[in-house]
Amino acid sequence: MDFVRPNRSVPLSFVTGRGHYEIVIRAVREAKTSVWIATANLKELMVEDERWTSKRRRFGARSYRSVIGVFADLAAKGVELRILHAAPPSGPFQRELARHDGLAIQIRQCPRVHMKAVIVDGSFLYIGSANWTGAGLGAKGTGRRNFEIGIVTDDSLLLDDVQELFDRVWRGAECKACRLRDECPFPLDVPRPTTIRPRAAVAGFRAARRGLRP
Repeated sequence: MDFVRPNRSVPLSFVTGRGHYEIVIRAVREAKTSVWIATANLKELMVEDERWTSKRRRFGARSYRSVIGVFADLAAKGVELRILHAAPPSGPFQRELARHDGLAIQIRQCPRVHMKAVIVDGSFLYIGSANWTGAGLGAKGTGRRNFEIGIVTDDSLLLDDVQELFDRVWRGAECKACRLRDECPFPLDVPRPTTIRPRAAVAGFRAARRGLRP
């Protein structure tokens, strides 16, 4: 997929800093059918806990929870969850993922992935510089966030192109020509179960870190 599309007008919103959290994370939380995430780095991400409790109502207390808990809520509603990443997930992400062993989530690793995108319900698209991390997506406080920029759009042609690229990488269509294939711990053109239980996925990440193929 090497191309340059012709110039045309595209409706979009420009986001920076905390805007990533307010727009992108909100879209993920409100997903109805699917969430596809492409990121180079994959780390634990803490989000505000929007679940109702009598204590929070009485005292206005603000609490946080892992976004993996949000993924679990979405999966329970039948939302398809896909994460395509390059670097091994952070330790905190792996530990939290292992705690949700019943979570129906698909996670695939490709060392060539450097694109950052979030696609929700096939109708919301974020593309920009932010990785799926707290510092990248504006979930951290002022002075602890990265300097990130991106755009959000519902443009159907952009959505089609990004989803097609995501899917080509996801199903291993680019693996044969990749010069890193022999070193890759998870070649995506090798048949694997559609959904791997989180604990098995974490075991695979740890085996890959030791130089073993899971």
